[in-house]
Amino acid sequence: MQPPTVVTAISVVFFLAAIYLWAIGAIMLLAPGTVSLMSGAPLMYGLELAGPYMALLVGSGWALIAWGLFRLHNWARLAAVIVMIIGVGWLVPKISSAELGAGLFWDGLQIALRAAAAWYLAQSSAVIDSFKKTATERKG
Repeated sequence: MQPPTVVTAISVVFFLAAIYLWAIGAIMLLAPGTVSLMSGAPLMYGLELAGPYMALLVGSGWALIAWGLFRLHNWARLAAVIVMIIGVGWLVPKISSAELGAGLFWDGLQIALRAAAAWYLAQSSAVIDSFKKTATERKG
């Protein structure tokens, strides 16, 4: 079964995040000091200080969720919702202390997009039906 278009788009965004983290991890391993550890901070939620191997590991987690969403695995849908909720929680302190300007707009936009995507994956009847149909097809 083909995933809904928005689920595919969310899956692509997760995979792009994985590629970004893999690139950061690989660059940090091959040329230490050329990329800041903080480069992956928006996607690693505090684990960025653990170094390049953690960037590769977290990137693999993002890729696994992307693959699961594309294949319509329910565990991936739930994991994506959890990751997006954590992302919103991670951005709240930044937006609370931000001054008016581009930073406030960018952080607010990220919160809105993550909340909308999480809500869509959690509540859309079309999405839930797609995931249920795929799970039924795998069993039968």
